[in-house]
Amino acid sequence: MVDYGCYRYIKVERENRIALLTLNRPEVLNAVNMELHVELEDIFVDVARDDEVNVVVLTGAGRAFCAGGDIKAMQEGLTDPRVRVPLTGARRLIHNMLEVEQPIIAALNGDAVGLGATMALFCDIIYAAENARIGDPHVLVGLVAGDGGAVIWPMLVGLPKAKELLLTGDLIGATEAERIGLVNRVVPLGELLPTAMALAQRLATGPSRAIRWTKLAINKRLQDEVNLILDTSLAVEGLSMVTEDHQEAVRAFIEKRAPRFKGM
Repeated sequence: MVDYGCYRYIKVERENRIALLTLNRPEVLNAVNMELHVELEDIFVDVARDDEVNVVVLTGAGRAFCAGGDIKAMQEGLTDPRVRVPLTGARRLIHNMLEVEQPIIAALNGDAVGLGATMALFCDIIYAAENARIGDPHVLVGLVAGDGGAVIWPMLVGLPKAKELLLTGDLIGATEAERIGLVNRVVPLGELLPTAMALAQRLATGPSRAIRWTKLAINKRLQDEVNLILDTSLAVEGLSMVTEDHQEAVRAFIEKRAPRFKGM
């Protein structure tokens, strides 16, 4: 049996062959700092090898699913690069998610932003609350959408729409996300988790090998896209982390003002 007692920022509940994973930093909208990033890398390895789990449900505590990278941690990274998430860790997170044979259902209880959006979109089925928004605003903090956004958005909405959303960093509401094919279903917030868990229970009691192997076959195309794009997108994201524009964006966020970009 897998022991989940080591996780500090991810709450793990298992019942009826379902693992409910809740991102648990609600005071910062479940923003991802270094510690949570490492836990995310590890949790998908653990659930993948858990013989007691047939389905995974991923959600967030509090008002948001995940606000993306922790800006305060980015501020520390301006002076101490050791606190930045290594690009190998970002790569590991995506590959570890894809190695999970069990279906993963995302339940977006609120905004899914940046890395939060990437994690949601790499799940197999996505349900969203009516109040949720989704988007990848890496560019708004002077960064490349390198941690999976450049892979998954074009696959789901096509190149023109993906370019529009990734180059502007705009967030879109749940209804629009459903219309363009980013999420499967939108429900009232109070019905979100029961709806996601009902689907999870249906899959958990279904023919698990057929379900897992169907996912495996479908994800071959996604694996190819990851192999084609992810390393390049992470490399240029790494370059963008040391630009003056990114440093200015982080300072502006902390100082609660508009950034003044110079293209440097």
